[in-house]
Amino acid sequence: MSGGHVEVLALEGMPEVRPGDDLPAILVAALRATVEVLPLREDDVLVVTQKIVSKAEGAIVDLTTIEPRPEAVEFARLWDRDPRQLEVVLRQARRVVRWQNGVLITETPHGFICANGGVDASNVGPGSGNLVTLLPADPDASADRIRSAVRESLGVDVPVVVSDSFGRPWRWGIMDVAIGVSGMMPIDDLRGTPDADGRVMRSTIRATADEIATAAELAFGKTDRRPAAVVRGARPTRGEGRIADVLMPREFDLFP
Repeated sequence: MSGGHVEVLALEGMPEVRPGDDLPAILVAALRATVEVLPLREDDVLVVTQKIVSKAEGAIVDLTTIEPRPEAVEFARLWDRDPRQLEVVLRQARRVVRWQNGVLITETPHGFICANGGVDASNVGPGSGNLVTLLPADPDASADRIRSAVRESLGVDVPVVVSDSFGRPWRWGIMDVAIGVSGMMPIDDLRGTPDADGRVMRSTIRATADEIATAAELAFGKTDRRPAAVVRGARPTRGEGRIADVLMPREFDLFP
């Protein structure tokens, strides 16, 4: 990834996405409606929030159908949480990493380590309060479908990133990271290459897709109903990368 100028162009006029909607077609229409985006360029990346992907794919749970286990009820009572949402998180979890101080951190079936397993009650649209979204079952495949639709409709093969907000150890605040990619390598492994002074780098791996997702989030806003954006000028390394490429094996975990 190189270049000295990056722009983030939020797509305007996106409708409320509902289960069963043709999200790739909606995104193509939004690209066409956002004048400053067209024509698409080879150095563009389309970033789409997890929330609209999950809603379109029906990855939604109605909390009124959930009976929480006693442990979830007790934890919710102590920390003012919704026990039904905690139960959904536990059902989705590959394993529980931490469950204390009001925070439930799990490993998702995708291998992500995150608070609440990516189960989210915000910005779910009509039914808010009784609905939560899950992570897409296969975010890479979701990105593939969007990329294919954009290529077929607009004639440019634009990489796609599906993003979500994650917390960070030892720092307050959330930031967006990539949970699915298509058409680009999610990391740039710079080990073995020289830095600007000619010194060979031995541990530098750039989280390219995460950086692009974070840049896009600055244009999304959390309450502005702008769930997609084009990041222009990032110039990621092209290729058929998968999000699994960014996941660190457990044997490298220094804080198990």
